[in-house]
Amino acid sequence: MVRFSASQAVTISVPQQSLPIETYLSEPQRLVTALVDETQVDVLSPSLFRLKVRPLKFIGLVIQPVCDIEIWLEEQTVRLRSNQCQIEGYASFNQKFSMNMQGYLVSQSTGSGKKLRGQANLIVTVDLPAAATLMPRPILVRTGNGLLNGILITLKQRLMRQLIADYCSWAKVNEASQLSGSSKPSF
Repeated sequence: MVRFSASQAVTISVPQQSLPIETYLSEPQRLVTALVDETQVDVLSPSLFRLKVRPLKFIGLVIQPVCDIEIWLEEQTVRLRSNQCQIEGYASFNQKFSMNMQGYLVSQSTGSGKKLRGQANLIVTVDLPAAATLMPRPILVRTGNGLLNGILITLKQRLMRQLIADYCSWAKVNEASQLSGSSKPSF
């Protein structure tokens, strides 16, 4: 068994809007669509989502992870964790594979306004095929850790770009609906 791991932290400045970012963050689906493209997500329940990651290449294999992610709000902090993960198309391989992802995102007030701070940790444990054992273990681990870090960097960049844009749009739509006298916010 080989263990790969990666971690990424994020800090995002939140522009001033009429509705607070905390209200926006209380809707788990918004965070999911900020992290990945909507075509990669199946909604299993209001707080559980199945994510189909784009195919990845690793030591000659093309793999496509599918992971159930639970997202919930706990004491003003958005929490995320993987529930069940598998590699699509490799049933026998899944018995030798585990993926654990955990993360959080919290809004904090600072002297210069609101900021979102968060972190994501990703751990994969796998029993690799015999051909992979020919590669020196330090190189194998470094390559695997780099792949996981690349995944987290991609998620981080998308989160930084998409989350704030979606939050600003959401705030404007909901402010307009409140001003027009509508009792229901639009989502």
